[in-house]
This record gives sequence, C-alpha cells and structure tokens, in this order.
Amino acid sequence: MNKLIVNVLAVNAALGAIQLISGYSYNNCIEDPYSNGTAFNCKNRKEVNMFAIVKDLPSSAINLTIFKTYAEYIPNYSFQNLTNLQLLKMDNNYLKTIDEFAFQNLHQLQTLNLSCNDISELKPSLFNDLHNLTNISLAYNKLKQLPGGIFASTLKLNIIIIRQNFLTNFSEIAKSVSHLKTLRKLDLSSNNFTSLIHSNVSLPKSLASLYISKNNLLTLGCKDSFLQYIKVLDLAYNSRLPTKAFQGVDFSHLNYLRLRSTNVSIVEFLNISNVSPGHVDFSGMRLKNGSLVSELCRLLKTKVKTLKRLSLNDNGIVNLTNYLLSSCPEITGELDLSRNRLKSTSCLNFLKGQTNIKSFNAEHCVLKSLPSCRHSKVYFKNLEELSYRYNRILSVSSFAFNNMPHIMTLKLNINTIAFLDRKALKGLKSLVTLRLDNNLLTDLFNDTFADNFRLQVLNLRNNHISVIFNGTFLRLGNLSILDLGGNKITHFEPSGLDGLQSLSKLYLDGNNLKQIDTSIYRVFQNTLTTLDLQSNLINFLTDNQQSPFMNLSKLSDLKLDGQRPHGMTVLPQHFFRGLYSLTSLYLTNNNIYRLPPNVFDDLTSLHFLALDRCCVGVTQLQPGVFKNLRSLTKLAVEDMGIQNFSKEVFGNLTKLRSLQLNRNVMQNIQVDALESLPKLHYLDIRNNPLSCTCQNSLLQNWTQNNPQVQVVYLYSVQCQDHSKFKFYNFDVKVCYIDLGEYMFFSTAVVIFLFSVTPLLHVKLYWKIKYSYYVFNAWFSDRWRRLSEEEENCKYDAFISYNSSDEKWVMEHLLPNLEGNGSFFKLCLHHRDFELGRDIVDNIVSAVYSSRKTICVVSRNFLQSEWCSLEIQLASYRLFDEHRDVLLLVFLETISDRQLSSYHRMRKVMLKKTYLQWPNSDCMNPGEAQKLFWNQLRRAMRKGSRLETEENESESFVTAKSEEYEDFKNSDERYLLP
Repeated sequence: MNKLIVNVLAVNAALGAIQLISGYSYNNCIEDPYSNGTAFNCKNRKEVNMFAIVKDLPSSAINLTIFKTYAEYIPNYSFQNLTNLQLLKMDNNYLKTIDEFAFQNLHQLQTLNLSCNDISELKPSLFNDLHNLTNISLAYNKLKQLPGGIFASTLKLNIIIIRQNFLTNFSEIAKSVSHLKTLRKLDLSSNNFTSLIHSNVSLPKSLASLYISKNNLLTLGCKDSFLQYIKVLDLAYNSRLPTKAFQGVDFSHLNYLRLRSTNVSIVEFLNISNVSPGHVDFSGMRLKNGSLVSELCRLLKTKVKTLKRLSLNDNGIVNLTNYLLSSCPEITGELDLSRNRLKSTSCLNFLKGQTNIKSFNAEHCVLKSLPSCRHSKVYFKNLEELSYRYNRILSVSSFAFNNMPHIMTLKLNINTIAFLDRKALKGLKSLVTLRLDNNLLTDLFNDTFADNFRLQVLNLRNNHISVIFNGTFLRLGNLSILDLGGNKITHFEPSGLDGLQSLSKLYLDGNNLKQIDTSIYRVFQNTLTTLDLQSNLINFLTDNQQSPFMNLSKLSDLKLDGQRPHGMTVLPQHFFRGLYSLTSLYLTNNNIYRLPPNVFDDLTSLHFLALDRCCVGVTQLQPGVFKNLRSLTKLAVEDMGIQNFSKEVFGNLTKLRSLQLNRNVMQNIQVDALESLPKLHYLDIRNNPLSCTCQNSLLQNWTQNNPQVQVVYLYSVQCQDHSKFKFYNFDVKVCYIDLGEYMFFSTAVVIFLFSVTPLLHVKLYWKIKYSYYVFNAWFSDRWRRLSEEEENCKYDAFISYNSSDEKWVMEHLLPNLEGNGSFFKLCLHHRDFELGRDIVDNIVSAVYSSRKTICVVSRNFLQSEWCSLEIQLASYRLFDEHRDVLLLVFLETISDRQLSSYHRMRKVMLKKTYLQWPNSDCMNPGEAQKLFWNQLRRAMRKGSRLETEENESESFVTAKSEEYEDFKNSDERYLLP
C-alpha cells in the first residue's frame, strides 16, 4: 500500500497541472451543495479576469452567478466549456469590455444578466450563439447605443431590460427587436429618449409590456398604430411629455397605462384617447382637490360603468369630503389613496355610494388616529382588505372598524400606535391576518381579540409589550402564527397562551425571557412546529435542568441563538429531551463552555444544526456528542474554537452533506474522520491554522483527489507557518517514504554497526590511527621531505623502547653503540626530542631522520601505545617503501601465543631475523652478549635498500598491537613537559 502511495505521488509530482483538475474545489466559485453540480456562486472575489473565475468549473454547470467581483473583462471563449449553462448572472461587477466571442458555444443559455456594470459598448455579434436566450438584462450600465443586429440570432427572447443607460435612439432599438416574435417585455426606463420616432419598423405583436419611464420624452412621435398591441405602457416621470403627444395613438389594447409626473392633463387625455379609463393609473396626476377628483369621476362615468381599480395615490389630496367619489363609476375592486396628505379617513364616509369596494389602501399618509365608527351610516359589506401602513397613527378607538365587519386582512403596522382600545377590533369576526407590528403597544387585554376567533396570523413584533396577561388569546383557537418578537416580554401569566390550540409557529425572539416555562406550551404542544427564542436572557446555572420541550413532539424548528447579554453559558445535558421531530436547531452566538456528550441524543430527526460561535474559547467536543444525529445533512460549526476533528466525534454523521468548519483553530484534520462521512459533499475549512507538515499530508491528498467532496476555496487556503505557500501544493514527497523499508534498513544498519564496530576496533584500531598519522604527515609534506633526506640522515638509529626497559638501554645499548669505538649516533627520546613539539611529530621525525629503528621488545613494550606507533612507522618503511630500516631486539623470551595478536610484528619476524638478548641462564653469557653486539653493529652498518634475494631468504617477525586497549599502560616516557 505504501509503495502504491509513493507511485501515485510520483505521477502527481510529474503532472502538477492534472492534480489541480482532479481536486474537487474551485478557485473562485462555490458549488451549491444541494444542486448536484449544477449551480455555482462566485461572489466577492478579487479576480479581475472573467475567464480566470470560471476556468475550472465543470461542464455540468447550469446556473452560474458571478456577483461583486473585480472582473472588468470577459475574453473570447470564456465559457466555452460550460455548454450546458442555462442561467448566467454577472451583475454588480466592474465589467467594461466584452470580447466578440465571449459567449461562444452557450447554445443552451436562457437567462443572461449583465446589469450593474460599466459596459459602454457591445459587439454586433456578441449574442450570435445564444439561440435559446429568453431573458436578458443590461440594466444600469453605460450603453449609448445598441449595434445593429445585436439580437439577430436570439429569436426566442421574451424579456429585454436595458433600463438606466444612456440610450438616445429609439428607432435603433425598435429595429433591433422588430423581428423577435416572442418578445413580451421591453424595459427602456431611465435612458435619454426624447421621442419614439422610428423608421419603417414596427414593434413585435407579441410585445405586451413597454416601460419608457424616466426619460426625456417631448413627444411620442410614433405612428398611430405603433403601440396598438401594447397591454402595459409606462410613461411615468417624463416631465415634459404633453397631452397632445397622444393624439390619434391607438391604445385600444392597453390594460395598464401609467402617466405619473408627466405634463399630461388627465381629463384632456381621456377626451382625445381611445384608452379604457379603467386601465389608467391616475397616480401622480396633480388631482389635489375634491373638485378635480369629482371632475375626473364624472368623465370616467361617461365612459365606463364600473372600475376594477382606481389608483389616486401621490396626488397631494388633503381632505376627503363626503360623497367625494359618489360621482365615479362603481368601484368593484381596489381603491388606492396611498402617498397623499390625508389626515383622516373618517370611517370611509367619503365612500358613500362606493360600498362594494374589496380593498382600500391609505399607506404612507399622515393619519394620526382611527376614530370609532360605531355610529357610521356607511356600511362596507364587501371590504376584505384594509391597509393603513406607514402612517402616524397614535390610537385606535373602540369599534374603529365597525362598519366593515368582513375584513379578512387588516394592516396597521409601521405606525406609532400606543393605545389600542380593548374593543378596537370588535366585530371583526372574519379577520384572518392582523398586522400590528412596529408600533408602540404596551398592553394586550383579555378582550382585545375577543371577536377575532377566525384569526390565523397575528403579528405583534417590535412593540413594547412586557407581560402577556391571562386570557389574552383565549378566543384565538384558529391562530397558527403568533409573532411576539422584538418586545420586552419578561414572563407569561399562567393562562397567558391559553386558547392557542392550533398554534404552529411562535416567535418570541428579542424579548427579556430568562427561562423557558414548560407550562405555557401545554395548550399547543401537539401542534407547535416552530419556536424562536433567540436573543432573550435565557441562561442556566447547572446542567441538571429538566427539558422544557419534553412534550413538544412535533416541534421541527428551534432557535436559541444569541442569548443576551453574553450568551447562554450552560447547556443542560438533557435539555433537548423529547424533541424527536426537530429538524433545525440554532445555537449560534452563545458562550457555552461545554457541550455534554449526550445533549443531542434525542434529536434523531435533526437535519440542520447551527453551532457557529456557540462556545467560549477552545471547544473540546466530546466523543459521541453527535452519535445519534444520523439524519443530519448540514452542520455549521464555524468559529467554535474546535481544536481537534476526530472520527470519535463526527463518525456517526453518515448522512451529512454539508460541513462548515471555517474559522476554527485546527492545525490538522484526520482523514479517517472525513472518510467516515460517506455522504459529505460540501466542506469549508477556510481560516483554520492548518500546518503544512506531514501531519496533514494525507489531508492534502484527500482534498485534491476526492471526487465526491467540494472543499471550498481550497486553492486559497494558506499554510499557517508559511503564509506565502498554499496548503494544496505544499511539498509532501518526504512524507510518503515507505516507512517499512526505511525502518528495516535503518534497523539493519544499526545492528550491523553494533556488531562490526567492536570487531573493527580490535582489528583495525591501530591501522586506522596509524593511517591518520601517516596522512597527517603526508598532508603536511613532511613524509616526502624526510624520505628525500634519507641519505643525509641525522641519526644512525632511533631507539624505540618502553620506560621500564630504560635501564638496559642506558647501561648496555647506549655504551655499546655510541661508545667502545662504534661511533653510532643514536636518537633517544629524553635527549633528542624537540621540546614543545607534538609527540607524534617528534616520533615521525625521529623515524625518518634515522637510518634504522631499533625496537627493544619486551612484554611492557608490547603493551605500550607509543611503541606500537613507532614500530608501525618503521614497518611501513620496511614493507611499503622496501627499506631495511627495522631491527628487533627481544630482551626476553615471548611465546608465539603472546605474539599472535600482534600481526605486524609477526610479519616482520617471518620476513627478517631478529636478535635475542642472552639472558642469565645462558651457558656463557659474556660470549653471547659479545656476539649479540657484533651482530647488531653489523646490521646497523647495512644499507637500507633491500635486495631481492634478501627479501626471499630472510625472515622477520613484527609485533603490532592492533587489538590493544586505548592507551592501557601508556608509556610515560613521552610525557614531555
């Protein structure tokens, strides 16, 4: 297996580019983890070249969003590999230039969004390959014109949006789209058109919606039939467009016409136009007073009998007098008076004669109160929707809606309501949706909603309610959604939530709850599916808290994130007991110091768990903490302080698809833990201090060669210890040496060294040491010089002896060789060695400055390290230089067994004869000693060059101490000062 890994890495090292492709990660994009490789988002990247952003995306991509990047340029063939793209969004970038063939091969593309860029020019054939394009947006760019034939090949276009540019030539636009038989919507708002003049072209019959608002139109200038098939026409905010511009233009097909903030007189326009009055939006037409409204109504009544919708918003209307709209055609649908200056609607009394309306809107006005309508004589039996949003309403009186009992949707949100009378909503027995959010309510009473028993949605978010009193919701048995978030609720009275037996979603976030009262949930314990408790004051001192959710068996969504002021610190070990149906759990932004190993045991149906920033410091996740979460598909544990990622902790998450581990403190990640997640498809490990060492070599290989798991922005992950290097390509070759072979060879070498070293020490110690001295002498050029000076030797002989034999040398050897007429000059260490010089240098100099070396051999001599060195040097000259320079004198008889370990000396003894000092046991010691000295003198007089016959006949025995212990019985005669 190890050899296989080495081979794989060798191939990868040789083909580094292929390694980038094989890894399942993208340089600038993230694959939607639930899209099966079809949807990609490339957001907030600093890359400036579009090709670089998308070059590594797979051909399976269908939806691609490139948003808020620094891309300025789209080169040719940028998307040539993405031939299956159907939706391409490139809005909010810095695009300036697009090459002519940038979208080549995108035959399947249906939607192209290039809005919010800096594009000022388009190439004529830019969209030629986009045969299936249906929607295109070029809004918010800097286009001054469209090149001819820009849409020649895009015959399936349905929607073209080019709003907010600098276009001036409408004829050019009309010509570009005239052949598009499927075009339904053309948006040219916020450009610089001054007219709709066109040359011998007509708009497609399919074109239903044309938006030309916020231009500089001075006239329409088009043929009478040019707009005959348009159904929606927006000409608003063309402030200089006059009434006469519409003379004779065919508007018979129009369903909606907006003329807001133009210079058109609406009455005059209706008189000269064939448009149906019921299809005109009268907003922003300067109908400031009742007389103008009445005049309009009378005119409308002459043309139609009923109106489905009458929009009079943003006209500056201040007062609504009684019977104001009585002269209008019957309004059967919506009446919109929003964005006027209305201070009161007076129980809608001004609508006398218009009691069949279904919807009334008076939003963004200046209403200050809603008075009681108990005695109103105008009765609205068909009114179903009433909206007073975005006003300044302070109070709502009793029976405020008494004359409109069939209201189903009431919107009073985003006001300043501080007082809601107990009977303000009296009579609204059909009410289904009530919006009271974003007001100043402080109290709710047990009869506030007494008549609203059909209510299903009640929104009280962002008020100042602090207590929910008993019986407040007692009659709301059909309520399914209750939003109390953003209030100041500290507690519920025991029966505060009684009556809510159908409640499905309860939002209590952003309140001041300090505990979760299990008793208040008993009423809806069998129906509640969503409970939002985030951003409260919930905290626990011990982990022995009983589960407050024991009976909420159908709860599927629970939010406990961001408890104030510093987050929840203790999470009781059985806190979630009973939540068998829970699918989503949020615990983010808390300060939990420990997650008990059994805390999630009951959450067997959990699909999503968010633990981002839930814990304080370094989090030590206990083994088994996720053991029962086998249904979990998404786990978010960002910025949790996780230090270790192990199989023991995450090993049971067998259905996990998405894992967000970014911004933790992991230096390494165990690959076996990742391999235990068989369904993993999305992994985010950014902003972790991952070390680029052998500890992560397997992780690097896994991230690059796992075709199932997308590692988010892997190629941007930096090494902790080397910020200039990237994690994906740090060098791991040294980490994959075959450890088995390495250990085998290492062990073999160690064993060999331990076995051979003692043997080498015994056998070669002196040879090595001698070689060192010889090399040192040769290196310093002494050897050669001494050899050259042999003929002029300073001494006749160098005497090598042990200090214990010094008496014999001084009393016998010295007198017989230097005295008695012999006249030999001897070199003795105590007399002739140079003071202060290295001992070895003195020995080498003595041996090579003497014609002969006389070794006085005794048992003590054999045990001397220095004597061994001297005989080594002399024997080198004997054997290697072929010089007869060595004389052996044995003072005592030494057996062959004792000489067996001195191989060099035995070699000399076998090659040459040696002298034996006659001992006292000799029959005639005087004559023997005389003969000894004569033989020694004769040997001294011989030349040093060896002849061949002599080499063959004479034997000489050496005594080399190769196995001797270091400096044992060192010869003290060389310890000179």
